[in-house]
Parts: sequence; structure tokens; C-alpha cells
Amino acid sequence: MQTYNSLITKQKSFFRTDTTKDVAYRLEALQKLRIAIKNNEKKLMDALKADLNKSEFDSYSTEIGIVLEELRFTIKHLRSWVKPKRVKTPITHIGSKSFIFSEPYGVTLIIAPWNYPFQLAIAPLIGAIAAGNCAVIKPSELTPKTSEVLGELISDLFPEEYISVVQGGVETSQALLNEKFDYIFFTGSVPVGKVIMEAAAKNLTPVTLELGGKSPCIVHEDANIKLTAKRIAWGKFTNAGQTCIAPDYLYLHKKIKDQFLIEFKKATIELYGEKPLNNVHFTRIVSDKHFQRLCSFLDNGELFMGGDSNQENLMIEPTVLTNITWDDQIMQDEIFGPILPVLEYDVLSEVLEGIHRHPKPLSLYLFTENNNVQQEVVNSVSFGGGCINDTVYHFVSPYLPFGGVGNSGIGAYHGKGNFDTFSHQKSVLKQTTLFDIPFRYPNMKNGLNKIKLFLK
Repeated sequence: MQTYNSLITKQKSFFRTDTTKDVAYRLEALQKLRIAIKNNEKKLMDALKADLNKSEFDSYSTEIGIVLEELRFTIKHLRSWVKPKRVKTPITHIGSKSFIFSEPYGVTLIIAPWNYPFQLAIAPLIGAIAAGNCAVIKPSELTPKTSEVLGELISDLFPEEYISVVQGGVETSQALLNEKFDYIFFTGSVPVGKVIMEAAAKNLTPVTLELGGKSPCIVHEDANIKLTAKRIAWGKFTNAGQTCIAPDYLYLHKKIKDQFLIEFKKATIELYGEKPLNNVHFTRIVSDKHFQRLCSFLDNGELFMGGDSNQENLMIEPTVLTNITWDDQIMQDEIFGPILPVLEYDVLSEVLEGIHRHPKPLSLYLFTENNNVQQEVVNSVSFGGGCINDTVYHFVSPYLPFGGVGNSGIGAYHGKGNFDTFSHQKSVLKQTTLFDIPFRYPNMKNGLNKIKLFLK
């Protein structure tokens, strides 16, 4: 198996020069990256079209634009983020001052997935650069054109001892995980996330795991049906459902179920046309393996809409399945495709019980105008993040850290959260030498009584 020891050694040596810790150097790198992305916009769009049949609109809105906004926000705020933070000092430490320094970890590994192959490689890289680290990026082999453009872009911008892209399949990821990195950032499936964490544990390497799971979407009886249907259709079928935070299944209140499904069908046709398989802008499934897995779900429950597929083009049209229960195959794992199973409920407790019996989801979406229902769901269900009366939109806010909990992940990023993820918070106490505090020493008369006055 190939080793990457020489590359990691180069990066560790470069990191020890302290070049990457210079704020001006970090800002210059971020600016160079931003300009290069803008200059290569067409090339990136062509690659995403070739790999996933993404339209220019989807490529910009879900990949390029998000990254440019993350860069703009980071560049604007970085100088304030890197300043040591003065914090309070207790009376027991009179005469001293306390600070928290944000310190880079060193050499970081970023393993990116195939569903948003550009965005989910570059977004964490922005955090790594901003925090002052070196980085190795392992993009997905399932999106070769985008990975190739990414590799060219990074190699043209940065020396390999600073930032490097390593191409390859599973064996490449395994070889990289055999090296000793200072931090690992992984986006992908739960099973692979467990492999990453096991490998990291051998070197006690800290990790961020952005995983997935079955994200519920609840539509209560008082929801704005027409708008709700449109927002769920958009959140579910963007990127052909190959989104870790897409609504994975619907919980519909019985009172509005039929009305909602009618509006949902209308909304889907409005977004993707009467014949989505003929829509040149509808994203395809990434591989035949994933296509076959998704097709195996199509006979679950009853077909309400969609259900057609094209194996040659690896496309499945937006599909809704009704009369679904938790025992159906489609409810056993994350779907990650344009198929939406529907469960129904009478009372909210049925929904909460169903969710609680399964691993904590990455996202949760709730549509209701009732503040009490909103509060009950948010307070009683543990999930990574989500929206009330919308889907997916929380992901693009730089003010909201994004990440999972439990089975859906560890850690969070975006905005300042991105900088914090790739930074160690180093605590430093600066003590005075003008005087000393005698009661902390064991030879002081009545020392125990005096120390009890302060420590109680």
C-alpha cells in the first residue's frame, strides 16, 4: 500500500516554520482561493455537470456560491477571531490575567464526499486555512471530473507542503488514515465515519464527523399547506435527494394528508416538470450501485407519484410512497435519493415516539404555526440542526454552526464555527510578580482555615 509519509513530513516541517500562523498569510491564501474559484466557475460547472448532471443553477447555488459566501464571511471576520480573548479571573487568582488563544492543530486531513464534491471539500478547507493549519484533501473518486478540477485548482494556488489534494479510492483513504495527522475532518456515511474514528483513535487524533441519518419532516395540521409543500419538495429533490440534510421521511397529520399530497405533487411538477426524466437539469444518481439500491425501495408501501427510472442515465424521478411503516425496508437506513416515504399521525406524541426509537438525526424540519408545538418538538428531540417552516436553509447561515449529534456526527462548522473547529483553545494565565498569595502554600499558619474562605 502506498504511503504518504513524505508529504505529511513536508507539511509538518512547513507548519513548524510558523508561516501559516501569520494572519496576513492566511488572509492572502483565502483571497487567492476566492479569486481562483471565481475564475474557474465555468470549469467547475462543467465538471459538476459531467459527474452528476448538475445544472448551472444548482452548481452555483449549492456548491460555488455557498463557498464564496463562506470565504467572504471568513475574510471579513478573521482578524477579530484570531485575537486572544481576555476572560475573567477569580478572586483566588488576584494579580493575574487570563487569556484564551486560538491555536492551529497543525496538519489536517479533509475527506470529502461525492454528493457536493466541491462545496464539502472547500468549506472545511476554509476553516483549516483560517485557523492557520496545513491541509491534505482527499476528494471522492465517484466524482472524478470535479476531483480533477479541484486538484488542479489547489496545486496551481498553493505549494504541496501547505495544501495538497490526493486522488484515489478507498485504498488511498486507508493509506492516509495510517498517517499521523493532527486533525481529521470527514463528511460521509455513518459506517465509514466509524472506520474514520477507529483509525483516529489509534493516534488520539481529534475528529469532526459530518454524517447523516434519517432526518424527519413533520407537517402539523395547522401548516400553510401550499407553501409547505413547495419548500419540502425543494429541500427533498435538490441534487436528486442526495443531500445529507434532505428530509428523509414525512410525518403528515391525518387531517391534512390528502390535501398536502395534492399540493406536493403540484409543487414538484412546478419545479421539475411533468417528465423529470426528460429534464436535462435534473441531477442523476452518482453510480449504478446507488441507483440499484434506491430502485429496491420503489415497491415499498403504495406509489402516490413518480416511480419511473432510467438506468442508462442513472435517473429516478421524484417519488412519493404512502402507507409506509417503520418496518418497511426504506425506513431502515438513510435514503439519499429522490424517494420520499410518508407516515401519518393523529397526535404529536406518536411522532415523537417514532423519532425517539431511532438514532438521533442530523436535521429535523417542522411545519406548524403553533408555538407550543414548536417548543415541544425542539425541546424533546435531539438533532443536529434544522428549521421551523422551512427545509435545508439553516445549512447556509454562517451564524449557525452546522453539525450532527450522536449517530449523525461529532462537531460543527460554518462561519466562526469553522474557525473554532480547526483551532485548539489554549488557556494561558499570566501571573504578577509584584506580590505573592501566601495562603496557597502548605506552611502558612492556619492555612486551611484561610483557604476555606476562598474555596467553598
